[in-house]
Amino acid sequence: MARKIEKISVPLGTVLAKRGLGGRLKEYRIFGQWEKIVGTVIALHAQPLSVRGKTLSVVVDSSAWMQQLTMLKPEIIRKVTRGLGHAAIERITLKIGPVDVSPARSPERTPPVTLGAEESRVIEDYVRNVQDSDAREVIKRVIAKDMVMRKKKKT
Repeated sequence: MARKIEKISVPLGTVLAKRGLGGRLKEYRIFGQWEKIVGTVIALHAQPLSVRGKTLSVVVDSSAWMQQLTMLKPEIIRKVTRGLGHAAIERITLKIGPVDVSPARSPERTPPVTLGAEESRVIEDYVRNVQDSDAREVIKRVIAKDMVMRKKKKT
């Protein structure tokens, strides 16, 4: 008769719970779920550093992000509580330091869309009869921007 294979997390969780470490294990899940909990934008600029008691220490990559996250602390605590399923964190401390932004985590950069010679000629044809040079330049920029946006939508 075949034995049922169970995930290692089940017996490991049981052993840790018997030793009084089950709660700590839940708290440390924040490291693996940080990006999912706070979102990609914040995760690119801030990462959890440690958990001590009910305090989460977070490293941020700049003073601007430290300021932003200082204002978002209550919301981040709510998100962590929701993400972990219990109130593991009551306080957040922030410090400036290096944040790992591996290529897999960095947002994709799309190459800029440019207009070709034919499209530039079309724009010139549109504005040929506009007498005021300032107005002509503004209209050219608006048409060019519209053409670029349409090209982006196609790709």
